[in-house]
Amino acid sequence: MAARALVAEQGMAASLEAVARQAGLGIGTLYRHFPTREALVEALFREEHAALVAAADDLAARLPADEALARWLQRSLDYLATKRGLGDSLHQLLQARPDIVAAVQGGFPSAVARLLAAAIAQGSVRPDAEPEDILHTLTGIYSAPAGPDWRRRAGRIVGLLMDGLRARPEKALPRG
Repeated sequence: MAARALVAEQGMAASLEAVARQAGLGIGTLYRHFPTREALVEALFREEHAALVAAADDLAARLPADEALARWLQRSLDYLATKRGLGDSLHQLLQARPDIVAAVQGGFPSAVARLLAAAIAQGSVRPDAEPEDILHTLTGIYSAPAGPDWRRRAGRIVGLLMDGLRARPEKALPRG
């Protein structure tokens, strides 16, 4: 969706006129498809989530498992940026519409678990890594203060995470 980049950059402060212009549409056409700002927020969130989950399977089919995980984690930063851009609008929507949360709830963690399990099975990442380790790291990245260098720093942190996952420790970390 053409609005994704604009919303990730400007948040929901982006005018609907600017969103329509970015999409190459008239404002009337935009309103026919998205009669409310909330409808646009929902569509952006659902589309980005579905694209991210699909990307996990696509990358896993084409790349070595550790590279698929690394690229998917970098791609997930776009998803996080969109969620950050949607900010309070998304938070309010998800509070009011738990059906949306239920519809997407397992996709992201499941993709992380599948990609990590494949990389562990391939022997390209440390065997003591757990999906929750990655999810907690991504939560920390998402929670970092906004700023012009957020995306660059987030990409760097994901690179450091992958370096740590690929490391071969002499002794595995205890589980739990």
